[in-house]
Amino acid sequence: MKSQPRSTPRASWKLPAVALATLLVAASALGFAQPTVVPVGTLLDYTGALAEFGPAHQNAAEMAAGQLNDAAIEVFGGPIMRLIHEDSATSAATGVDRARKLVDADGVPAILGSLASGVTINVAESVTIPAQVLQISPASTSPLLSVLEDDGYLFRTTSSDALQGVVAGQLAIGEIFDDYAFTSAATIYENSPYGQGLSNAFAAAFEARGGTVTAQVAHPTEPQPTYAAQLEQVLAGNPEVVLAIGYPGQATVYLAEARDLFGFTNFQYVDGTQSELIIDVMGDDLEGKYGTSPGSDPEWAGFQQYAADYQALYGSVPPLPFMDSAYDAVVVIGLAIAKAHVDGVEATGTVLRDNVRAIANPPGETVGVNDFVRALELLAAGEAIAYTGAASEVVFDENGDVVTAIEIWRYEGGTIVPVMMRTADVIPFE
Repeated sequence: MKSQPRSTPRASWKLPAVALATLLVAASALGFAQPTVVPVGTLLDYTGALAEFGPAHQNAAEMAAGQLNDAAIEVFGGPIMRLIHEDSATSAATGVDRARKLVDADGVPAILGSLASGVTINVAESVTIPAQVLQISPASTSPLLSVLEDDGYLFRTTSSDALQGVVAGQLAIGEIFDDYAFTSAATIYENSPYGQGLSNAFAAAFEARGGTVTAQVAHPTEPQPTYAAQLEQVLAGNPEVVLAIGYPGQATVYLAEARDLFGFTNFQYVDGTQSELIIDVMGDDLEGKYGTSPGSDPEWAGFQQYAADYQALYGSVPPLPFMDSAYDAVVVIGLAIAKAHVDGVEATGTVLRDNVRAIANPPGETVGVNDFVRALELLAAGEAIAYTGAASEVVFDENGDVVTAIEIWRYEGGTIVPVMMRTADVIPFE
């Protein structure tokens, strides 16, 4: 199924003909050829369990592409990329089908996505790795991505749940707040690489600190009309707290059932259940409940610039997690395309794969969020750059992973309120 448009793509680079001609003359005088506009695919979610996230992530992606194109017009005399959006529908089968369309019909050398780890892994194994197409996920947190045999074509701009699971365990056992501590816990999780990986990471961290995990119960990836059977298993051991690992399309059902059928509301939340839809369903029963998610330090200069730019463009603060890492992923792809243009080579998937660390990792002169005129000028001058992003420094390790901070947040007053940022240097790697 082809996705329907969810927002108007930013098209600020479509200048009047006279102005564009003037820029082309200036660029030619500096020795730059007009760049080829490279198609870049996105696999976001507009239907399925993650439907709430797709439009917001598309906004962040379009903002990044628009800013890069503005800079490319100034430096090179023309835009460098255009985004083609497809709906992966929070479904591995749909994601693979849409990825094949992007690669075979649209000829994209790079794809942003997907969000769900299970979709991302299936797309990588079935489409992008065999086709030698760069793939960068902004939100897939399963530890399995780190060990996938991907020939270097799969990256992500968010951290592995090996980190979030530790922080969630620290939070639940009382290691972070004195007035929030439990001795027993259970998990209810989506039966996918994301859900299972985060459930296992949490359980290991909680038990390592003396807690008892009474149950880890999987539920289907497709939203169900009822989760009563799974909830009976989850609550059979009388856990003091239950970690809700999944997506809004599932959690809105089982959270309401846990309250209405079993009288239980003491859940702890994660990135996938950090949701305005859950607020609509649960109301005051969420008050004071904590959650964790890969996040950005609000004092981080890159995040502040990204948030200010987003508000100026769309009239609101970025509402959902992983939007900053979606922005970073598009920037990384765009800068890799710009380097290919400067080097005079075609922006194939392999070239872009090989350019990712060259434009993101040190050594190189640091360039930040929306500092793209300077970034392209440095590339044009043969200088190395190191992009530091909205979500993190965007330094990719040998597995294509980055390390971002883990945020602790709380449902409070009908909103999602940041409480604390746990940076990598204070998270025990275990």
